[in-house]
Amino acid sequence: MSTSHAIRHIRITPIAFRDPPLLNAAGIHEPWALRSIIEIETASGLVGINESYGDQPMLEALAKVAPALVGLSPWALNEMEARVAALVTPPKLTASEFLGQQVSLAPGTHVSKTVAKVVSAFEVAMLDLQGQMAQAPIVDLLGGAARDRVPYSAYLFYKYAQHIEKPYAPDAWGEALTPPQLVAQARRMIDQYGFQSIKLKAGTLDPEQEAAGILALAEAFPGLPLRIDPNGNWTVATSLKIVQQLQGVLEYYEDPAPGLDGMAAVARECDVPLATNMVVTDFAEFRRNADMGCPVKIVLSDHHYWGGLRATQRLSTLCRTFDLGLSMHSNSHLGVSLVAMTHLCASVPLLTYACDTHYPWQDEEVIEGGRLQFEQGSLRVPTTPGLGVTLDREALARLHDNYLRCGIRNRDDLGQMRKYDPEFTGKQPRF
Repeated sequence: MSTSHAIRHIRITPIAFRDPPLLNAAGIHEPWALRSIIEIETASGLVGINESYGDQPMLEALAKVAPALVGLSPWALNEMEARVAALVTPPKLTASEFLGQQVSLAPGTHVSKTVAKVVSAFEVAMLDLQGQMAQAPIVDLLGGAARDRVPYSAYLFYKYAQHIEKPYAPDAWGEALTPPQLVAQARRMIDQYGFQSIKLKAGTLDPEQEAAGILALAEAFPGLPLRIDPNGNWTVATSLKIVQQLQGVLEYYEDPAPGLDGMAAVARECDVPLATNMVVTDFAEFRRNADMGCPVKIVLSDHHYWGGLRATQRLSTLCRTFDLGLSMHSNSHLGVSLVAMTHLCASVPLLTYACDTHYPWQDEEVIEGGRLQFEQGSLRVPTTPGLGVTLDREALARLHDNYLRCGIRNRDDLGQMRKYDPEFTGKQPRF
């Protein structure tokens, strides 16, 4: 390796951007979503970028690893992974400690995912550098494109009109708590982005009301694939009751009941395929699902906590081996993360369903050229070197200033919800 290509500096910039008051099983989104922007600079001046989690534990882990990567070649991904594992592997937990730290709604927050998250954060930036050096898009480094565009789904939320503390002007989407309001939200999102399928984040209101919302969507958008995701906030009995009401309507049923055992109990009585981003979130959990006869039929992966783009490709191979479907999970993110996801999705021949994205809910951006443009619900795969996007330095400074001023350092949907309802416990399953 030429010394001019060695890593000489790594910058990690925490950012925050406006996030609407979206309801979920854990509570409600806080006014500001946290992310981090990773920049890896070589001695020759090339800069590879990525976007990842921005909570305090993640920032500390990234800062701990960054100095150990200086001098490494951008091509040395295996060595990078070894150094990450040596520095941030958490101490082995007892069974009770492990369960006590589980946050099933957001698997990326669990301490067991630290190594995978940090590997992914640096891997994408290193792949961006590799692509620039090879004058090839990241999808080509991953084996080439199986498709030239990646489909995404309209991601609907029940929501309030504005945050309780009114930190900024209300978002343009307005309130959505009833079936007619939900249909209006879907219509606006589909008109603007052209999405060809719809997912509803559920587990927040009365299950009967949420079922009525899905039925209203089925009537308003006949033939459009529909999914519902209660985030494990329904009992097995409730899950089976609601799926009966939605017979012939759902494309798949995402995480209705908590835990793999709960999902298996639903699967035994349900002919709608079950999907998850909560109970199959790493390779050990994949094996347990396989050992149980695969009650979960669709894995909603996420390269941020599966260990990066290459690890998710390995997951795709396993899904094909076990005849499972594959799609992608999303969290509040900006364009760098979404472009990385698009390269990944283009590189896996097995992509069974349109992917999730929160992107329509974000009105700020950190990349040059502004917001990414969807075409009939899909994003074209970049053909320029690396990720194919660069940072807008003014925007980065502005979003970093948001971070410094917002006062949020760890996402807390439960604490935020208690500002609305002091009695809210967040205990699952709630219904």
